[in-house]
Amino acid sequence: MAAHVEEREVQKNYWIEHSANLTVEAMMLDSKASDLDKEERPEVLSLLPSYEGKSVLEFGAGIGRFTGELAQKAGQLVAVDFIESVIKKNESINGHHKNVKFMCADVTSPDLKFSEGSVDLIFSNWLLMYLSDKEVENLAERMVKWLKVGGYIFFRESCFHQSGDSKRKYNPTHYRDPDFTLRSLKSAIPMMVLEILMNSLLLAANALAYVRNKKNQNQICWIWQKVSSQDDKGFQQFLDNVQYKCNGILRYERVFGKGFVSTGGIETTKEFVAKLDLKPGQKVLDVGCGIGGGDFYMAENFDVEVVGIDLSINMISIALESAIGLKCNVEFEVADCTKKTYPDNTFDVIYSRDTILHIQDKPALFRSFFKWLKPGGKVLISDYCKNAGTPSPEFSEYIKQRGYDLHDVKAYGQMLRDAGFDDVIAEDRTDQFNQVLQRELNAVEKEKDEFIQDFSEEDYNDIVGGWKAKLIRSSSGEQRWGLFIAKKK
Repeated sequence: MAAHVEEREVQKNYWIEHSANLTVEAMMLDSKASDLDKEERPEVLSLLPSYEGKSVLEFGAGIGRFTGELAQKAGQLVAVDFIESVIKKNESINGHHKNVKFMCADVTSPDLKFSEGSVDLIFSNWLLMYLSDKEVENLAERMVKWLKVGGYIFFRESCFHQSGDSKRKYNPTHYRDPDFTLRSLKSAIPMMVLEILMNSLLLAANALAYVRNKKNQNQICWIWQKVSSQDDKGFQQFLDNVQYKCNGILRYERVFGKGFVSTGGIETTKEFVAKLDLKPGQKVLDVGCGIGGGDFYMAENFDVEVVGIDLSINMISIALESAIGLKCNVEFEVADCTKKTYPDNTFDVIYSRDTILHIQDKPALFRSFFKWLKPGGKVLISDYCKNAGTPSPEFSEYIKQRGYDLHDVKAYGQMLRDAGFDDVIAEDRTDQFNQVLQRELNAVEKEKDEFIQDFSEEDYNDIVGGWKAKLIRSSSGEQRWGLFIAKKK
């Protein structure tokens, strides 16, 4: 209890000091706040789910940068901040909105209460970083209770390190890694509330204004939805709990090279990216970006803007951490490419490495790719394939166990043509696949002792066994590897 009181006093004193001038620069702790605000405020709002006519809580409302915007659509809005002068300034600016209630309160106080299941959207912008770990967990548990089933929590935080350039005598802010938010929210759910789980992460993404203006990937936005347990995202959980557990990702990275979890690592990335003829300022979508190595390579070497999406939370968390300190234009988002939408003619290139094997309805996805690409845009895909004959029982079982949807190289290329693409190149790269697999296997076996020391003997045996099995399947001709390039005219 004493620690909680001390934390609140420290944070309150910090914000009393920095809110002496009730300006956007003071609230954002940045000398370029006005310019940043013009870009990032509409960007953040664009990420929100529909809340028109609904009940909204805004925590850490400040002087109302977002309050006035939220009020225009919300049915009822409660704006909360724990500094009295700040919330009064907000009320003076936005008090003409009759659907807004202004409240001076600390979100960690047990006196702050709302009815269970009464809120459609809880919005906060830079809030959790001013709470202790325990305070975050306690607030998360309470927010889950206040939220309706189907309702959303949105929060945006500075992760890893400071962003604003304002001078500070001391800085008690908690710049956490993105994984903390996932752990906190999940650990905050009482076991007795099994019928209602907060287990649907819809989005975790960079705030792009900071990427563009500061080459800073530490501004992360999350949207969580409160869903019934029967609506659980099973495939996402399979990826994060089975196929792409954090330890498993790091094992793959050890084989493929720093930043990579796809065949050939940086070597095949350089070869394939060279075929795209990238130009500065172009926009690239990487579908199944993994831990970001290919995205960093494209952004740093060709001065392009890269959007990396992956369904695995673990992959994106590692990618975000790897982006610390890099001065390139890359953003990452946890997203399902079969459900994600982008405006038509958004990207110059769509790039995907060994990912679409997971997608059952490839024709629909390729039609989306075609719409998302600008005229003249290119798509480049490498992917697991199969031969044109009937697979053996062993290979069929492998495909079923992994949940893959595999096609022969010719049929794969035809699906791209059927989606509208021209100049389709469909190459069987199985010989290259075998060479790369053998080279990767040799390197792991050569460094057996170091691998076991860093991981375990079980990890070593899993990797070596997996690579040998892939070599058997591909050498026999059953498992193929295809490279596909196509253009939208």
